[in-house]
Amino acid sequence: MRRRDFLAGAGALGLVAPLMARAAFAQPAPGTAPAPPPRDQKVARLAIYPALGICRVGSSAEFFYAPEVPGLPALPDGRYKDGRDRIKKQAQRFRLYAFNAAGEVLREVTAAEADITWSVQVANTKGVWYGFNNPMDNGEQAPGLPGGLRNQAITDWKKRGEMLVINPGVHAITGRGVNPKGGDPAHAMVGEFWKRERVRLASLGTDADGRLIVFPGDGVAKSAIPNNPITNFSDNDGWHDDWCDGPVDARVTFRDGTVVDAENAWVACCGPDFAPEIPPFISLYDVMRDTAIDGGWMAEPKAPYSFRRDIYPLFRSLALMQWVAAAGAMMRQYVEVGDFSDPAYMAKLADPSPANAELRRKVFAAFRDPAKDSSKDADQPFKLPFMLGDGVNYSGSPLRWFRIPDRQYAVLKAWADGQFTADLDPTAPEPVIGFDQIPLAQQPEALNRAALAPCSGGAFHPGVELTWTLRHKELYRGAFRIRKAENRDPTLIQDMGLLLTPEKAFKGFGKTPPAVGPQMPGDLTRWMGLPWQCDAFSCQQVLFSHDFLNATWWPALLPIDVLPELNYNGLMDPKLPPEERIKMFGARLAWSRGAAGIGYHANASYTDGLNRMIYLWERMGFVVSRPGPTDPGKPKEIPAKLYVEVDRGSMDLMLNERTFPGIVAPQPR
Repeated sequence: MRRRDFLAGAGALGLVAPLMARAAFAQPAPGTAPAPPPRDQKVARLAIYPALGICRVGSSAEFFYAPEVPGLPALPDGRYKDGRDRIKKQAQRFRLYAFNAAGEVLREVTAAEADITWSVQVANTKGVWYGFNNPMDNGEQAPGLPGGLRNQAITDWKKRGEMLVINPGVHAITGRGVNPKGGDPAHAMVGEFWKRERVRLASLGTDADGRLIVFPGDGVAKSAIPNNPITNFSDNDGWHDDWCDGPVDARVTFRDGTVVDAENAWVACCGPDFAPEIPPFISLYDVMRDTAIDGGWMAEPKAPYSFRRDIYPLFRSLALMQWVAAAGAMMRQYVEVGDFSDPAYMAKLADPSPANAELRRKVFAAFRDPAKDSSKDADQPFKLPFMLGDGVNYSGSPLRWFRIPDRQYAVLKAWADGQFTADLDPTAPEPVIGFDQIPLAQQPEALNRAALAPCSGGAFHPGVELTWTLRHKELYRGAFRIRKAENRDPTLIQDMGLLLTPEKAFKGFGKTPPAVGPQMPGDLTRWMGLPWQCDAFSCQQVLFSHDFLNATWWPALLPIDVLPELNYNGLMDPKLPPEERIKMFGARLAWSRGAAGIGYHANASYTDGLNRMIYLWERMGFVVSRPGPTDPGKPKEIPAKLYVEVDRGSMDLMLNERTFPGIVAPQPR
């Protein structure tokens, strides 16, 4: 059977209405009164939130704010692209909070009560860093491979810093409503690459209340060397992009003259999320929360867990996998585990009573046990989720397949044992639909979770937004808060010799401190692919000879198989026969069709795909929710809500500015 014919039968497998997004808060008991304000109202410290903010690149002048309510995606007006087919930027807004000596939240501090001077230093140090092979923290299960210097032909370290470090320096902004749309060049953060390429990494602005807004770059990737095609998924000499990261600081002068420096935050500018309404199975928030618990900054969670906050998101992400990966609809394990999209079925899973204990145990058994060796247990590779892991380089490694973090697996185990609170009511109106509805005491944590929950928590090869280093407490000064390095070279160079080894990464090299430790601008993003498009689009899925449905990397952010808008328009047509509408609903097409090669090992079509993605990435479609048909004759197999690929542009490389505004055609070589 041909793959496309197999996919066309999807409707027979019972794809139904996906679960609705719910704000990730445990429900308060009915009639519960709001918590009284803290008795101690004296300000002991200020802190910036989110502690780590995420911007996403796009070449449009339009933007939308990053999510601020956990569980609810950012939904820009209209679409994620503007009228010229350019992707809108995701800008990160930062807020200041005051705490008393006991750590209780007193209030948000705005320009209404103080003068706030924000200062930001972001940098891109990818070109001066080391190449990526695999994570360096998996020990003997998947040994870290040494990485060689990028741009090794430049041997003098002073010259390397001058040519390869894109460092706009520290930029400051103060006041209300300054550059609120990000277009004022006076507030652009521009550095230089190769001593001649000007690179705009970010821009600063403030909103009407004096909160900081960080706008990302345009997603540009360019080679300073002529006739220099891409040859590798992560390391390409002479190339730069405009990803960046760095600290965010604030100095606050209150009306009585008191001056307080807030605890710093960090910002990272990364790539777009092409399926923004579909959350990853394990998020960067999950990873960093585990690190915060290990570091003693957060308490160890204990049962009973909240079904709404702790368990429902895992099931929902699996239910939505069907819209971005064929394996999510076709693979036996996904089908046999039950239909997470069925409200009646979900009601049973949300009921902790003994009557549903056997069902919970059956569902729990479908998940991959992190304590078992997936290289020796024949059933483990095909457990849920059907995703690749850190150790994909090693065919015999237990980490070849995605390893559910221990704490998340423990939550699933507690759920299977009935140790959870039944606080999910899908029929109840959403209690939190805007940030101002979140109780003050929960707002700082909500901002952290909202910023990081949409980001991928693995596998880290190297990842989607950021990577494996965030698993280590040595990077932090507190929960989710990156520690700024005080003893590092201000040129942002970190000389680890010709090769970066796991030992050097964790212990340092001579007088150079460890890479896994306090950070400088550019340190979080330097591990990522150079340029970013190559890794993002090369590692969608990996082809193994024994798999029919391909294992995936990060389909919740970079889709694999999608329902195209043309098919959606067809299935919505009441004049078509029901069987034709069902076929259109069940059919899936490759999201990267006409654009990129697939696979881990390079071949001609693969490297051609990498080069094409430098120019085509902004033409890729977004997967967003759309209503299903409502006509009387609609097939029952088609749900009331679908996730559809929209705004896909032409994959013709030779389209020019006149025929395809905003996309510059590459020069023939």
